[in-house]
Amino acid sequence: MQKQRLDKFISNQLNISRKDVRTALKRGQATVNGRIEKDAAFTVDTDADVIIFEGKEISYKKYIYILMNKPKGVLSASNDKSRETVVDLVPAELKRAGLFPVGRLDRDTTGLLIITDNGEFAHNCISPKKMISKSYIASLDGEVTEEMCEIFGQGVTLKDGTKCKPAKLYPLDSNKARIIITEGKYHQIKRMFGTVGLGVNELHRESIGGLALPQSLEEGKCIEIAEKEAFSALLKVC
Repeated sequence: MQKQRLDKFISNQLNISRKDVRTALKRGQATVNGRIEKDAAFTVDTDADVIIFEGKEISYKKYIYILMNKPKGVLSASNDKSRETVVDLVPAELKRAGLFPVGRLDRDTTGLLIITDNGEFAHNCISPKKMISKSYIASLDGEVTEEMCEIFGQGVTLKDGTKCKPAKLYPLDSNKARIIITEGKYHQIKRMFGTVGLGVNELHRESIGGLALPQSLEEGKCIEIAEKEAFSALLKVC
């Protein structure tokens, strides 16, 4: 059972101000279990009561999980004074207070990004101790050799002496490769390839754990996914 003030519940679930909610309530725009309710302080049971606001039923969600196909040039952050962020791209119907990206993709990196308001879930996704795999397709300025695959498999030591956990590297066609890592150091993949003399022209994340980017999801677009689907990202598949 979840008890909340009516105005707070509607505000949190629809990401609109409580002032605007209270104005709508005074106009009779909300019903609780079929009865018009104008009192903003009215207490609702979010698990049991049927709450309709401006003609639409509101279902309680403690957390929301959004899957985005991140485009180039967008900052992996909740807000920024001068640059567009991934949260700016979330459509109004999915926005709510406290959204943030799970981990970071560089501005010029594309692909799968999870946006949520569940901090514990995010921590588990990005913690190196959890060994959650992240799979990327890298477009390179040269070819991947078997020796490079072995080096990555043993754990690359970056030029500043930082030791990376073992990674899986698979050469693909046309100077492309798939790389699977279980951590997320600053510019890690680019720095890893730098140790073997290769530059990264483009980088695209295709999956996190058991959660894959839908091929039909266009760059810059996002969809809400169920909690069960989101938690598939915590599967240890590396």
